[in-house]
Amino acid sequence: MKKLFLILSVFIAELAFSQTVKSIKIESGETKEMKFDALSKEKITSFDANFSKFITALKASDRKTSDALLSEKARMVVTDNVYKKLSADIKFNKKLEIYKSGYKILKDGSSYPMIQYKYADDKAETPSEIVTAVFEENGKILGIKPAKTNKVK
Repeated sequence: MKKLFLILSVFIAELAFSQTVKSIKIESGETKEMKFDALSKEKITSFDANFSKFITALKASDRKTSDALLSEKARMVVTDNVYKKLSADIKFNKKLEIYKSGYKILKDGSSYPMIQYKYADDKAETPSEIVTAVFEENGKILGIKPAKTNKVK
């Protein structure tokens, strides 16, 4: 008898604490497709000039000029260690040329103009090393990331 009351109390407790759905509202899962216009030649030229100035200043270890070309957001996080790491990862003895341009969508959902550079001596269809530069609309550099691409064989 005690077992029966125990089993019934467990089921009654489950029913008492269960939740019922009174109404369901279904929201449409429409996603906004973001379409971006291609970067204009004038913007690409302007961004490329700022990037070239930054690389020249980085090569000469001119921190004042480098900081002037960075955006306010980037200046807050860039330290001497970041400059050293960036100087080590970029090959200054090789010429950089534009590989691709477009927009980069960041984790917070905002999008910024971006130019990817490859080394001029890399004639492969997919370059082995690229340097991605992200800019604000005013031409200030938001970030630079040198990376090696993984080639699929």
